[in-house]
Amino acid sequence: MRIHSDIAVNFRRNLPLSPTWFRERMQRMVKHPGPPPVEVDRLSVSDGGQPPESSAGNATFKQLLEGQCFHEATLHLISRESSLLSQTSEEEMDKLAADRSHLESLVLQCLQQSLTLASAEVNGEASPSALRSAVQAIYLEEKQDVLRREKGCQNLSQWQMLHDSTLRSLVQDRLEGLQMGAVGQKNQSHIQSHIQSMGRQLREDLLLVVRQVKACYPPEAKICHFYASLYHQSLSTTLTDIVEFVLDDQDCSFILRWVNEYYPGIFENPELACEVDTAALGKLLPEESLRILEEQHLTKQKDELSTFTSRVLEEEVRKWNQGAEPSTEEGCCVSHLAYDVIQFINGMVTAAETVVRSLRKAQTITLPLLDLMQRYKVHQEEAIKQNRANTKANMKANLGCVEQFRDFLRNKTHLFPENVQEGCLRVLTDMKQSACNYLLSSVHKRLKPQYQKLGTSDWLKKNSFQKLLEALEKELQQFQDASPTCRQELIGQFHQEVTEEYVRRLLRGDVRLKAREQQERAYAVVMDNAESLHRLFTKEGSKEDWLKEILIKIAEVLKLQDVPAIQMQVASLGSTYPDLREAHVSALLKLKANLSKAHRKTVKATLTDTLRERVPGNGDRLFFSNIEAK
Repeated sequence: MRIHSDIAVNFRRNLPLSPTWFRERMQRMVKHPGPPPVEVDRLSVSDGGQPPESSAGNATFKQLLEGQCFHEATLHLISRESSLLSQTSEEEMDKLAADRSHLESLVLQCLQQSLTLASAEVNGEASPSALRSAVQAIYLEEKQDVLRREKGCQNLSQWQMLHDSTLRSLVQDRLEGLQMGAVGQKNQSHIQSHIQSMGRQLREDLLLVVRQVKACYPPEAKICHFYASLYHQSLSTTLTDIVEFVLDDQDCSFILRWVNEYYPGIFENPELACEVDTAALGKLLPEESLRILEEQHLTKQKDELSTFTSRVLEEEVRKWNQGAEPSTEEGCCVSHLAYDVIQFINGMVTAAETVVRSLRKAQTITLPLLDLMQRYKVHQEEAIKQNRANTKANMKANLGCVEQFRDFLRNKTHLFPENVQEGCLRVLTDMKQSACNYLLSSVHKRLKPQYQKLGTSDWLKKNSFQKLLEALEKELQQFQDASPTCRQELIGQFHQEVTEEYVRRLLRGDVRLKAREQQERAYAVVMDNAESLHRLFTKEGSKEDWLKEILIKIAEVLKLQDVPAIQMQVASLGSTYPDLREAHVSALLKLKANLSKAHRKTVKATLTDTLRERVPGNGDRLFFSNIEAK
């Protein structure tokens, strides 16, 4: 049997039993005999405590009240009530009603002191034994009400409802009393200070209930959860009233965090966790109130991110406009733009998830990041266009930022909505390619004299290519001040572009290899060049080993004389590099001047069949699409 009742919500705080009410009830009971008196053994509440030495049989009613023996006093009155059923003495009935009213007031007074229990009765304060006796009395009277109800009696004592309404008033008074004189701590508003005070009061009172009050009730009463529900209802009403007003951003964020983080944390206390069913309590604020607070908080966070990213980018642009070189760390050009933004976003989204209890909602604050990327890209394009003295160093620093942003977006996907992540990665890909093209374009321009000798008769002489290698090695040194990962990617792209230029010059057909000996000589030169390029670029950090294989396959075509063997080699090229086209194969075969037109046609048909039958894959490499062949 639970001591509290759902219908107690609307019951008034005090319901004294007047002498008139009791006299009328007794008169009805004389006409309709009531239930027999409740037996002590049958209705007593087992709580492990020992009954007082004085019982209803050998102590006066006054003595029982003075000793706070409310349970025995109730038995005493029930016995008197039963004995009066056969009498009509108005004086006795009035006295019984007065005694019952007095007992009720003392029981309620004891309940009102439930959260200020003393170890023993001191200065009129309730002790645990007194509260235990009061609870037993309430149970006893509640069972007596059941018997009265069975006999058709309409006027019941209803102490159970009185118990619930009294505790409800007690909880409300303890929380409302905190409003008087609430002073905010440093950097805290009055609202924040008051909410914190209510939280502290809640925690202290519930721990007291677990440690002292719980022992005064039977387990089935679930008194700890009942108190928690009363505090929950009272807090909910107070907070709902607060959020109806226009709150500043600080108060809004504080309330959200308190409701979603601190308040649930109270019930994680080991002493409370096993006593309170938090799921049954429900939410502290209505959904609509939470939605309004969340929107205000997330909008504020989004604005803060936008302001911060704008300030960081503006500082970067200002430095560039003033001609400043980027700072260096361990010999590498660096910019702190990406690091600052990443730390800000990471902390902000993580905190927002805690506050609003939804990662999906917290992700929305990162929307300004896409705008930052687009403006960052515009700044980079403008810097490239103006080509100032500090642009190259800044492009190397930018590549470092691009790398950091890219890794952040790929490794922390949970922080971003899908459209933000994908949009930012697209912009970063464009920025990386633009910066690399800028840094490499001037290098290719300086290497053009050496490129022009590739695929010519001079090329067949080792000297010519050796000069190209020496020039390449010299140019590669200018990338030493890029960050290690960026330098590796930059040199990898440079490696591919040099190889593309090599093949492009070879397919121009400036040299005609008529004799087999010439073709074998060309094979040896290409093989040697492939090895030299591979050795040089891998030494500098390139991981593009596959580029060497392209030159080896081309060299094999130059060497082979048997048409079926040439077909197999071309088919291998086509299956590995799906962007190989007939024009490329035609230009390559024209270098072999001793190969007939019909044979060239047969080989090209093999490529067509290979490409048609080939199944596209995600790992396909593209190489020939950047090489125009006639």
